[in-house]
Amino acid sequence: MSSHEIGRQKMSAMTLGALGVVFGDIGTSPLYAFTQCFHTSHNVPINEANVLGILSLIFWALMIVVSLKFSMLIMRADNHGEGGILALLALNMHNKQIGPKVRFGLITIGLFGASLFFGDGIITPAISVLSAVEGLSVATPIFTPYVIPITIVILIGLFMIQKKGTGSVGRFFGPIMLLWFFSIGFIGLSHIIKNPFILNMLNPYWALPFIENNPVTAFVVMGAVVLTITGGEALYADMGHFGRKPIQLAWFFVALPCLVLNYAGQGALILQNPQAIDNTFFMMVPKIALYPMIALATAATVIASQAVISGVFSMARQAMQLGYLPRFAIDHTSESEIGQIYIPALNWMLLGMIISLVLMFQSSANLGSAYGIAVTLTMFCDTILVAFIMYHLWKWPSWVMLLIAIPLLIPDLLFIASTSLKIVDGGWFPLMMGAITFIIMTTWRRGRELLLNKLQSDTMPLDLFIKSLESSAYMVRGTAVFMTSSPKVVPHALLHNLKHNKILHERNILITINTRDIPYVDESERIDVEVLDKHFLRVTAYYGFKEQPNVPQALEQALTKLNQPYNIMDTSFFVSRERVIHNVGDGIVSWREKLFISMQLNTSPASDFFQIPANRVVEMGSQVEI
Repeated sequence: MSSHEIGRQKMSAMTLGALGVVFGDIGTSPLYAFTQCFHTSHNVPINEANVLGILSLIFWALMIVVSLKFSMLIMRADNHGEGGILALLALNMHNKQIGPKVRFGLITIGLFGASLFFGDGIITPAISVLSAVEGLSVATPIFTPYVIPITIVILIGLFMIQKKGTGSVGRFFGPIMLLWFFSIGFIGLSHIIKNPFILNMLNPYWALPFIENNPVTAFVVMGAVVLTITGGEALYADMGHFGRKPIQLAWFFVALPCLVLNYAGQGALILQNPQAIDNTFFMMVPKIALYPMIALATAATVIASQAVISGVFSMARQAMQLGYLPRFAIDHTSESEIGQIYIPALNWMLLGMIISLVLMFQSSANLGSAYGIAVTLTMFCDTILVAFIMYHLWKWPSWVMLLIAIPLLIPDLLFIASTSLKIVDGGWFPLMMGAITFIIMTTWRRGRELLLNKLQSDTMPLDLFIKSLESSAYMVRGTAVFMTSSPKVVPHALLHNLKHNKILHERNILITINTRDIPYVDESERIDVEVLDKHFLRVTAYYGFKEQPNVPQALEQALTKLNQPYNIMDTSFFVSRERVIHNVGDGIVSWREKLFISMQLNTSPASDFFQIPANRVVEMGSQVEI
């Protein structure tokens, strides 16, 4: 087999994999999005002009936002192959010419967009699974009372298998989603054949008179049209898993054409039977295929939910690595794939909130009122960040940047304005979750800065400490490793060990974990090691924001560089665990200080996060006022 054929097979496999992971959210939008457009508009008559007008808005939203903005533009802004809003933020932070005020503004925008992603991650599984199960009501009214219980059971099962990891079932995601897209495309095509005129939706002419004749209604409908592009940001967020080309191939050759065919078919159906607007998607399906289609839709929505949940886990880990969230216990569910992780605390928190949403809103139509505003705000943040990249990183002329950015910002602002009408009806929920997440992230970041400054002011320079060590200090055999975020000063754990235990190990290693603003660090650049004297070493281990630090592994690599022996059973890891005491001061407002203290108390032990064996860890506690 030639290298060309091998490359083509690999590309086909990557494209199929991308189809299964990246497009689950946007691929299941036809279940509820088109129907929601007419439920939202209330009094819009179902006639040819209005149906074609709304379909044209849907088509051009898919083309402008997903195809042009995400697939063709933003996916160019890869951070060493990785995507996502935090990757965009990290790319902007590369530029040292950006002033402190602009830098602060960009960090705020990036964190706000990331916070809203968590809000979106709660709604997507709820609305996707619920809309699929509602198909049972179309099959027979007998199932209507059981839609909510069945949805909750599916969601519980989905979250219970998270600890097993997605690797074992991941290989099936692509074929299932390929079958899903071909099925919805074929069903749509079968109705288009009955009314080919519906394909005029591709012509923007039909959108313009609809807006002109119904400006208020069109503005309101835009809040439902946005549901057709939710999940579009996943093209960029998941780029690191599959690469740009496989995702683009999957979108332009499978997902996009099948989505367009299905939306056109739904339009053709309601022109023939306006009563079908109550649940247009399942009313399209022939009765003989209804139950198989419900099963396939449920599988597709579970896959969509799985992708969102994995995305939330990945985003949370990136935020931890960049210092915006406290440490959570992280389980790696795959020995070969670093991106497959499970965060137990976050998993059950998500499940509780998602079930609460289902019970609160009761139907996918009601949930549609809560869906969209977080997505549009996140997309707006993406546009702002990529505009700065175009100008500062890519060095495009300002007029070129504005010529591209402004036309992209206009639909973003229209979607934001339209979805803002949903705030009272449920849109407040993702905004509230985003605001809470934003406050948590910024409070943790500020609290850690104050805590580190306080700790540094209460210790002494390391070189001075080494020179001043008393010769009478009792030296014991073995290696002591001290975790420290400030390699130039004496770690508090070292001071406490010397003060209380009156001992000093014959080899003392100060290790600092440094998270760089790239996703992965090459192994050859992982370790810097410096010999301070015959008893002290200073080690700096570099990790990307998508990597999980492994301190024992980094330590072994550092000692190998120096040709020194390493025996973990002869090594003690000393970590400081500070207890922050509430203090009325001007460093941080009182309520945020109390929030930080609460997070500090509940953070995961350093030994878990840094993968240090628990039986080799010694915690040295201290009280600190910030």
